[in-house]
Formats: sequence, structure tokens, C-alpha cells
Amino acid sequence: MASISTETPRSGLAIVPANRAQYRVSNITIVASDHELSRVIALHLSQSRDLPECTIAPADRLISSDLRPSGVVVFLPSLRNQGTVPDLGEATKFLQAGAQWPVDRFVLLSNAAVYEASYRNPGLVLESHPLPIDSSAVAAQWRKLEELAHRYCGNGERLTILRCSTLMSVQSANPIANRFVRRAATTMAGYDPSLQLLNPVDLAEAIQCVLRDGVSGVFNVAPDTVIPLREALKRSGTRRIPVPNTILRVAYAMRNKSTADYLDYSRYSWTVSNQKIKAVGFRPKHSSADALAEFRRSLVGPKRDVANAEADYFDVFGMDKKYIAAFGRTLFRFLADWYWRIETAGLEHIPQHGRAVLAGVHRGFMPWDGVMALHLIVSNTRRYPRFLIHPGLVKFPFLANFMTKLGGIVACQENAQRILESDELLGVFPEGIQGAFVRYSEAYQIHGFHRDAFVKMALRHRAPIIPFVTVGSAEIFPVLGKLKSRLWTKYSEWPAFPITPTFPLIPVPLPSKWHTRFLPAMHIESDYPPSAAANASVVRAISREVRSRMQNAIDEMLQQRRSIFFGSIFPSGAK
Repeated sequence: MASISTETPRSGLAIVPANRAQYRVSNITIVASDHELSRVIALHLSQSRDLPECTIAPADRLISSDLRPSGVVVFLPSLRNQGTVPDLGEATKFLQAGAQWPVDRFVLLSNAAVYEASYRNPGLVLESHPLPIDSSAVAAQWRKLEELAHRYCGNGERLTILRCSTLMSVQSANPIANRFVRRAATTMAGYDPSLQLLNPVDLAEAIQCVLRDGVSGVFNVAPDTVIPLREALKRSGTRRIPVPNTILRVAYAMRNKSTADYLDYSRYSWTVSNQKIKAVGFRPKHSSADALAEFRRSLVGPKRDVANAEADYFDVFGMDKKYIAAFGRTLFRFLADWYWRIETAGLEHIPQHGRAVLAGVHRGFMPWDGVMALHLIVSNTRRYPRFLIHPGLVKFPFLANFMTKLGGIVACQENAQRILESDELLGVFPEGIQGAFVRYSEAYQIHGFHRDAFVKMALRHRAPIIPFVTVGSAEIFPVLGKLKSRLWTKYSEWPAFPITPTFPLIPVPLPSKWHTRFLPAMHIESDYPPSAAANASVVRAISREVRSRMQNAIDEMLQQRRSIFFGSIFPSGAK
């Protein structure tokens, strides 16, 4: 058994676990097949005044011998299938043996892949997020590992599970990390997910925090920042070769099913939140870009490492302001100024600073009205709203990349909360996806709002509600009929297949004339406390008022409109 130090271990600082019973860490044994990672963790823990020196031991030796570790055991299972899944055979034998040892605490190093990569993931996943039951082979095997740990080592407060983001360690590298040491690498065409790359030193810091505070339970371990896959490849000097999903999946499936399943982890963002472990003192010292640079230097040396001349900050949800600006000068400007000739009124109601909820009406089943609202607000106020979008908009290639870089994020309460707590503009379409598929005969009748969730968000976070409406967007793809199909709905996430004058035969939007009006802000934060979000009657009353104001504005605009394709309905001076 190799030891980092043969000195007498220092007595640990008294730790208060969840049950408040005080104890001392008398010994730490690190069990991992990744020798370099074990060394990094051991050195980091041994430098702490709060913890004793560490001992490193391979799992197979502990399983086959009479050695019985005590104190704390940190276990990183061996990996299989190019680093995508744990070796469950080895893990089962080790955990069965460990159940008989006089160990105070087991720390299992699991993987954030347990959440599974999916277009439905909200981003910055919390530990409370339910694990998928019908999951891919990758997520299923990491979940099985955690179930084994709970079965054999989870009595009382003995077990702590750390779910790590992509770990930048050579021996533990998965297919994502391995891309960064190649001269060329394939990627899925049309996707550019945000990656969280974890430096081994930060993992060691996380282990130190949970041991020092004696906490049990499940914790995500990730850096504070992300880096897009394309940017990571660029900084690594790796040539990106985009390949369609179907071709890649067939090629990988011929090798191994788990490896093929792992393709989704380089297709969809599956970032995790590190806020829970921060509560016990975890402070990552390395950004994702730092972790990538150190990983590269450890393998190819500084001479071949690509210089980093850009800032290391990237939006955690994938918004790219340079991308928005580029389209704002080209396609968006053409559509707004020449094709749809959009006129706007009420932009002065958009606050220059602080949080607000923008509640709009979505028609024409394509997301162009939301995109044009983004363009109008950015161009005229320099603020960047983030719209909650249906998961189906990030399922397909190119559309996923497009919507993500424009700031679209999967609709859920957690994401809405993060946006408003950051004092940003939150864009919502309260009718939900059903509103986008309303027949043209009813296109300008606002239908029921979906659970009034936007009102509750505004109340909880003391944000004003700014309604906005558009007349003209319903005509770009006027829905004349709908075909219901379970197969189509499962594939596309659309509630029906729309029939329009041009779609699906010629999927080109009609050049209707648009008018967009932003209504005066409803300062409900001045009239109600945050607790009013739990009062159903108050929420319904506010929702009805928002809907009434929007419908009245639409009716007034329709009365002024003389043509679908020409004319103006706003007073002179409107933009």
C-alpha cells in the first residue's frame, strides 16, 4: 500500500456532521485507479490543517486482502468504455467489502452524467433534480453506482456523493476531454453545448470541504464558469469536423453502445449548479478555460498550447452577444426593416436597469416573433432579454444552436428564478406552446394562460410585468388546419402538424406588415408582497388584468389596420 506520507497523521479538526454529533477524522484512504488524480487529492488534503495525511490504496488490493481501512474512504471507481461509465463489477465488490470496515464516512466520486444529457435539461441542474428512470446506458450505470453505495455504505450519515462535471484528468478522461488533445475531432453538426471542465485541484478542494464540515448527502462539483465546445476546441488547437448526428451515432454504435450514448453529452448542455456545495465553503479556483489549459499543458507541454487572448467568461446558458450583434447587422435587420417592416411603439416602457417580466403573444408556430422582439429590444435599449422556450426548440441541430446563442433557455421555475435574481429581463409567452398553433381564424384572440406561472414569478421576485403584443406575426404562417399524430408529437414536440398556405411545401414566411407595441409596466411589486404568489385569487386577478390589457391593445391595433401587407397603424414617429 503506497502512502503519501509516513508521518504520524495530525489530529483533525472537530467536524459537525448533519446529526450534530462531533467526531474527528483519524485517517483518510483514497481508493482510485487514477494514480495521478489520487496523488493530487492526497497532497491537497494533507496540506490542510483540518485533516490528517492521506494513504493511497488500489481497490483490488483492499478487496483481496485483510486490510480494513478506518476513518474516511474516498472512492473513485475505475472507468470503462473510454471513460464513460464506472466499472460496476469492481465497485460492487469494493462496496460490499467496505460495508464491513470500521469506516466513519465514505466519499463516492460519481459523475454529473447521472442526470443524463437531454434537450429537456434546464441547465445548471440542482441535486434535487429527479434522475431519469428510463435513461441511457451511461446515466443508468452511474445511477446504479450510487444505488450500490446507498445499499452498502449509506447507513445513517456515512455516505457523501460528489457528482463531478467533466474531470480534466488523463486517466479519468471521457470522450469529451479526449477531444482536446487531438489534432482533429468530430462534433455533432448544429450544436455547441456549454461545458463545465473541472480541474482536479478543485475536486480535491470539494472533498476537503465536505470532510471538514462532516456533511453527508449529494453534492454537485463544478466550476463557476463554462466554455462552449467550439471555443474549447479552438483553444486546444483541435480542428473541428462537424458530422450529422445520424452518421456519428451509427459509427459510434458499431464500437460500443455506451460510447454512442455519450454522444448526447457533446450535443446538449448538461451543466450543474454548484451552489449547494458552496454552502460548505467550496470555492473553485479554476475556470473551465483554466482547467482546459492545464490539461493541455500536462499532455503536450506549453510549446504546443494555444495562446488564450480572449476573456475566460462565457454565459452559463450559452447566450452569445457577438452572435446576436452579427445577426442584428444582417438577417435580423433585413427582416425587421425590409421584409416585415416592423413598426414599434412603447419601447420607453422597457426599464434601463433592473428586473422585469416581458409577457407576449406568440403566433405563427415558428419562433420569429420572439426573435424579432429580442432584436427590437437589443437594438433600441441595449438590454438583452432571455426568453423561456419550449424544450423542442433545442432538440434539433442548428435550431438548437440558434436559439441558445440568442439567449433562449428551457422554460422552468429554476431558470426563471436565476434570471430575475440576476436583475435581467425575463421573456415569457403565457399561453405556452399551444398559443403558437392557434388557427388563424382565432389568431388574435388571446387564449388561456398556462398556470399563470409568470405572475407568480413576478410576485416572488418583485418584478414589474410589461405586456407586449404583435399584430402581423400570425400571418407569416397562418395556420389553416392541424393534423394530430402521436408519432409526430413525440418526434417534434409540437402539439400538432400545422397546415399553412406555404408550410410544409414551401416553408417560407409571408412578408406581412408587423406592428409591435410594448404596454406600460404593471408595477405589481408596489401593490403586493412576495407572499401574494401563494394567493390563488390574487394571481388570477393579476393574470386576467394582463390578458385584458393585451387583448384590448390587439383589438385597437386591428381596428386601425387596413391591410395585412401594407400601411401603418401607429402615430407618426413610431419606429
